[in-house]
Amino acid sequence: MLWGFEAKPWQAMSKASFLLQIGEGLAVTAVRTLPHSGAAKAMFVYAPGAGSNIKDPFGDYLSHRLAESGIATIRFQFPYMEAGKRRPDSPRLLEETWRQVIETVGAEETPLVIGGRSMGGRIASQVVAQGTQVDGLALFAYPLSPPGRPDKPRDEHLPSISVPTLFCSGTRDAFGTPDQLAEASSLVPVSTVHLLDGADHGFAVLKSSGRTREDVWSDATSCLLDWLASLG
Repeated sequence: MLWGFEAKPWQAMSKASFLLQIGEGLAVTAVRTLPHSGAAKAMFVYAPGAGSNIKDPFGDYLSHRLAESGIATIRFQFPYMEAGKRRPDSPRLLEETWRQVIETVGAEETPLVIGGRSMGGRIASQVVAQGTQVDGLALFAYPLSPPGRPDKPRDEHLPSISVPTLFCSGTRDAFGTPDQLAEASSLVPVSTVHLLDGADHGFAVLKSSGRTREDVWSDATSCLLDWLASLG
């Protein structure tokens, strides 16, 4: 059982920033948020989308909600954001960053689930498809294809993902319709899809919906917690 592992107790403060070494002379900022009390049941590692960084508001919200449920979180940013640049790093460096982060935090004796929003989750899915060992994969607003280019799907690697995978996206996401997401998720042997009603790629909703962006964050986080519980 994934959640049957007896995790060792966390120590020190509940939230702390630190540097993760990802290569010689190269490090990225990370934030570790620990459960409010007791031992961590699992570790979730999160990377933001291409235009965001360590201050990603959804990642911050997510980490606090997970801590309330006994799950530790590590959030990090990619090297280009560390350097104050806007253009993402090469796919090779993005993937290597994820691998180094997983190698570092994977030493903790807790089940390890990884993922992120948009590009952060896409790169996570690629390294898992390439054989990096984790216990689960959670993809928020997976960027299935560039807006208006359904003929350019980013799904070639999905059949190679062998761990349980959650797809959580808005029904107004321009990077993939609900039907397209359902078709893509079916390529993953063990997958779950959760749709965020009225949300776009950035999890924003129309004023007429009566919902707020934080309502969407809450929906997405509750979905993640339910899915994590189901893995046991």
